[in-house]
Amino acid sequence: MKRTRFVKNLLGFGLLSTLGCKIDNGETKTTGNHAKTSSGAVNTSSADNLRKELMEAWLKSEKMTLANVEQMPPEVFKFKYTEEAMTFSEQWRHCVIYTCGQLAGRAGIENPYENSKLPVQMPKNDVIKELKNMYSHVRESIVELSDKRLLSDCEFAGETIPVWRLFYAMENHIIHHRGQCVVYLRLNGIIPKGYYGW
Repeated sequence: MKRTRFVKNLLGFGLLSTLGCKIDNGETKTTGNHAKTSSGAVNTSSADNLRKELMEAWLKSEKMTLANVEQMPPEVFKFKYTEEAMTFSEQWRHCVIYTCGQLAGRAGIENPYENSKLPVQMPKNDVIKELKNMYSHVRESIVELSDKRLLSDCEFAGETIPVWRLFYAMENHIIHHRGQCVVYLRLNGIIPKGYYGW
């Protein structure tokens, strides 16, 4: 997916054609961020297009995240640059817990961590395992979520957004922490592998 298309979709602009805004002829109308036909049915092709884009985004996210994590030597997973900061391990533990918790609470997706707690500090192999589990869970959720739910609204950060956009917000949160972890690599004398955009 091209970066400009992603940004437009993230802001809600690029989906107007995808969602089929044909208000002039009355065949399809949008209510908020939903794509519905005049009978009130969900536009299935819109949901399918969104699923495809979300799957591409999350597959790329996993590849970039694992490239970052795999570079850090196991002996420095407890590294943090100040006493107040999270360790490298905690950064990724936080991403796993936050992503699954937000999707559960706001989109009604099952939380695989609801009845279990991850250790605050995890060794490298466990961090990689939990990240792979999280990414797998997100992809399964994208596929299994009903069209109606994917296009419905939820509350996030004081705003009402469509559930499909919540998935992008969660990926944006991971990008934030992945950027921090690039600095953790640098502070340990590791030159991060180059990876570019989308």
